[in-house]
Amino acid sequence: MAWYLLPLLLIGFLCSTSAVLAGTLTERIAAFPDWHDKPTVQAVKGDLIYPDWMVGTWKMTSTLKDMVAPLAPEVTTPGFDGNRDFLNTPVTCQVRFVPNNILERNKAVIPFLSLPTKSLTKALVVSDRAFNGLSLAKAYLGDRVIRVWVDAQDSNRLITKFRDNRKLFSFATGRSVEQLDPDHFIASELFQQFFQAPEKPYKNQVETTTAYTHQPDGSVTADQFTAVYLNSPHPKAFVAGDRPVALYRYTLRFVQ
Repeated sequence: MAWYLLPLLLIGFLCSTSAVLAGTLTERIAAFPDWHDKPTVQAVKGDLIYPDWMVGTWKMTSTLKDMVAPLAPEVTTPGFDGNRDFLNTPVTCQVRFVPNNILERNKAVIPFLSLPTKSLTKALVVSDRAFNGLSLAKAYLGDRVIRVWVDAQDSNRLITKFRDNRKLFSFATGRSVEQLDPDHFIASELFQQFFQAPEKPYKNQVETTTAYTHQPDGSVTADQFTAVYLNSPHPKAFVAGDRPVALYRYTLRFVQ
């Protein structure tokens, strides 16, 4: 996987509660990969709030199941063909979701043993994005990743630093959520991304839409859909418009 495509999963673990746009995300997922525009979202405010059943430390297994370049060969994205190497290949790492008051009290490392159980959770559940980002980045890229952190001034700004003097900046710009019953939760987020590299900076926009299901045995499964959109000054941005230029579908499984 090219280093600049790592966020396709990484950013998926990033609202105060956003407006619920009933049915729209479910319909969007059902239409995949026949997507012709971006999702309907609202401006971001705070962190994405997850259901209580997501709290805790999990072993997450992610598997890329499908990938499409809708506008190829006229418009393609860097690294798309290289990502075929990951098709049907499980990638495993640890991720964690915590009460938001823990992150507010302790911006540093959260010891595993200090994480509360589900029965003790009272605060809103959020992703520990810095931990999850680093864990997933290392699962794909190993020691090429030095650090992942959340901007102290903006909780919606995630920064990834690589050993080759490159940085990735991801900014959440829009999101919506949908929860039609207690055991199903869908979140869709749009991110502006900037890849700071010595040879050539690069920017784009990425959508991550994830449908989580709480299983009877306490595990969680999810289908995750990511779409890449071009930004100006990319020479093909006008041609692509709001249409995605790359689409990916992953299956996720979380077990404790």
